Amino acid sequence: MSEDNRTELSDLGEFGLIDLIKKKVQIRNASTIKGIGDDAAVLKYDSDSHTVISTDLLVEGVHFDLSYVPLKHLGYKAVMVNISDIIAMNAVPRQITVSLSLSNRFSLEAVEEIYDGINLACELYKVDLIGGDTTSSISGLTISVTAIGEAKEEKLVYRNGVKESNLLVVSGDLGGAYMGLQILEREKQIYEESPNVQPDLSDCDYILERQLKPEARLDIIREFETLGVKPNAMMDISDGLSSEVIHLCKQSGVGVSIYEEKLPIDQQTFDRARDHHLDPTMCALNGGEDYELVFAIDLGDYEKIKNHPMFTIIGHFVVESDGYNLTAKDGTTHPLEAQGWNALKD
Repeated sequence: MSEDNRTELSDLGEFGLIDLIKKKVQIRNASTIKGIGDDAAVLKYDSDSHTVISTDLLVEGVHFDLSYVPLKHLGYKAVMVNISDIIAMNAVPRQITVSLSLSNRFSLEAVEEIYDGINLACELYKVDLIGGDTTSSISGLTISVTAIGEAKEEKLVYRNGVKESNLLVVSGDLGGAYMGLQILEREKQIYEESPNVQPDLSDCDYILERQLKPEARLDIIREFETLGVKPNAMMDISDGLSSEVIHLCKQSGVGVSIYEEKLPIDQQTFDRARDHHLDPTMCALNGGEDYELVFAIDLGDYEKIKNHPMFTIIGHFVVESDGYNLTAKDGTTHPLEAQGWNALKD
């Protein structure tokens, strides 16, 4: 291949690459209900339930920095990242497999630390670790986790079910994980310049936990059951709220209007963002790694979730021709742009 014909992956972007691969894939089995293009694949065999499967890869130097990420936390987070995708399908995670690629700088004790975190996550979420693989690496650490879940067909929620006039809702609060990362990166830089200076992590407990030990929102889909609510479409917030919402819109053929004043931002997140001269709204929209759920519901379900402590209505979906917009606190309207995490960027 000549250099003239070369296309950089960073030019295509993660979703662009996924779309390209999807076009080249042919589904051959009737048991494959949903393939590439959602939070997880869906399979149906001879049973009442559907099987839901998702895989994620975490690479040292790309997804995590071991200078400030404890190995036990890394193992725990690797599980959360994957079962969050299962939950985003309105399914219940049941099993995981874990594969590790390690260089010789990792000891047996280091591997045990990773698996301590993995086993803790499995214990708390009642998930079984059923297998995996290990291999050597010439550089660093890579963790691959495959999560397997199940759901009745009528319970499954995809990304492409949004209807015009649906309400846009998020669980929890946003931007905390991103601000936790900013704190850790700041302290790493200070340490590299002045190794004798002790890290200043005061008043940062919540946002550090959001980054280092996120929790997949299994409680949310249980609350849906209690309330009698089924979202029309849903994703987990891994790459940033704006990115996920635009993805829901594109797959459903709708537009969206989000209201800045409605975005749920924890006070610690807000304060630390201001301390770092960052806009808290931008942290909430584009930070990523919150692993909250963003979903669309019918207007008829408004009474069931209004003032509910787990949920915040942040906007509504509109006709596709109206585009993707954010209404600022001053009443002005701005185009919503996906500026979140891109796994293929330089």
